[in-house]
Amino acid sequence: MQYRRFGRTDWQVSAVGYGMWGLAGWQGSDDQQTNHSLDLAIEKGCNFFDTAWGYGEGKSEQILADLIKRHQHKRLYVATKIPPKNFKWPSRRGYKLDDCFPADHIEEYVDKSLTNLRVDTIDLIQFHVWEDDWAQQDEWQQAMDRLKAQGKVDKVGVSINRWEPENAIQTLKTGAIDTVQVIYNIFDQAPEDELFPVCRELDIGIIARVPFDEGTLTGNLTLETTFPEGDWRNTYFVPENLAASVARAEAIKEIIPEGLTLPEVALKFILQNEDVSTVIPGMRKPRNVLANMAAGADYQLPQDLVAALKEHRWDRVPTEWSQ
Repeated sequence: MQYRRFGRTDWQVSAVGYGMWGLAGWQGSDDQQTNHSLDLAIEKGCNFFDTAWGYGEGKSEQILADLIKRHQHKRLYVATKIPPKNFKWPSRRGYKLDDCFPADHIEEYVDKSLTNLRVDTIDLIQFHVWEDDWAQQDEWQQAMDRLKAQGKVDKVGVSINRWEPENAIQTLKTGAIDTVQVIYNIFDQAPEDELFPVCRELDIGIIARVPFDEGTLTGNLTLETTFPEGDWRNTYFVPENLAASVARAEAIKEIIPEGLTLPEVALKFILQNEDVSTVIPGMRKPRNVLANMAAGADYQLPQDLVAALKEHRWDRVPTEWSQ
C-alpha cells in the first residue's frame, strides 16, 4: 500500500481507504464476511475507514469499533459523519442550517458516534450533507470549536452532495474545514475544475468517494440488472440512468488494455490525480478487498490510457433519483 499526505492534517493515509456504507443498511450484508474483509484490508495496509451514523443508524460505526478493538496496535484513522437533523439526503436549495445542523444536534450526534465507535476522540467528523449558503453562519463553527476544546473531535470535514462539487467552496475558505469528501471518478471529473484548485491552495485533504459510480464502473451491470427489494440502488439505477450508464461503461471497456480490469482502471484513474488523498470504495467481499488494495499499492497507468479515459467525462446535474 502507498500512503498519501491528507492535506494539512499531515496524516499519512492509505491511497485506498475503506468506504463502510455497504456494510450496514444494504441488502445482503453478512457480518462474518464483513469482519473478514475489514481484517484483510488492514493486513494489506488500509488505515483509513469512512463511516457515518446514517449507515444503519450507527451499526456501521459499531462494526468499526469492533475492528479497532481487534487491531489496537495499529494506527487506524476513523472518519464518520453527522446526519442532517431532517434526515434528508441530499440537502436541497433553501434548507436552512437549523433544519440540518443546529448546534445541539451536532453535539448530540457526535456523542452518539463516540459511543458507537467506543473512542475518546473522533479523528475526522464530517457534515453528511452541505449547503454553501451556510458558510458564514457562526453556529456550526462554534459547535465544532467546543467539541475540539472538549477533545471529542480532532479534524472537521464536509461531504458534498452528488454532482455539486462547487457547493462547498466558500465553506472551505472559512478555514474551519480540514477535509472534503466528493464524488470523483472517470465519469465525474467536474471537481477538477474549481474544487480541487481551492483544496490545493488551502491544503485541504480530499476523499474521493463513489469511485465505481455505484457499480457502473465495475463493468458488471447490464440492461437486465435488478437489485433486491429495499436495496438503495433501485432508486439510483432507474431505467433512464441504467441504460445510459451501461452504454457508457461498455464504451470504456473497449479501451481497457488486456491484463487490466475496469474496476482496477477506475481506481487507478482517480489516484493519478495527486490532489486526491484517498479513495474509499465500498467492499463487502474479500476478493474485492484484495483487488482494491492492490490498486493502492501500484496505481500507475499508461498516460495515453489516462488521456483516453479523460474523454469519458460525463457532466450531470442532480435529479430526483440521484441522491
